[in-house]
Amino acid sequence: MANIKSSKKAIKVIAKKTEANVEYKARVKNSIKAADKAIASNDKEKATIEVKKLQKNIDKAVAKGIVKKNTAAREKSRLNSKLKNMK
Repeated sequence: MANIKSSKKAIKVIAKKTEANVEYKARVKNSIKAADKAIASNDKEKATIEVKKLQKNIDKAVAKGIVKKNTAAREKSRLNSKLKNMK
């Protein structure tokens, strides 16, 4: 345990930020799963909506530095190509 007052505060701040980052990562992962599920069910309208939500969530995560830019681009590209190839 830290003894210095600023270190104690830093521990609290880090815990709070970590919790927020975990929430954003979970939101992105859940969006990916939802989009994959919609694509697998061959529901074009629902899949389009889910992919748009996913892109929004990924872009927010990139802006906050939680997900790397290239990783985000790769995920969006893969899902867009899946959406495009839907029957």
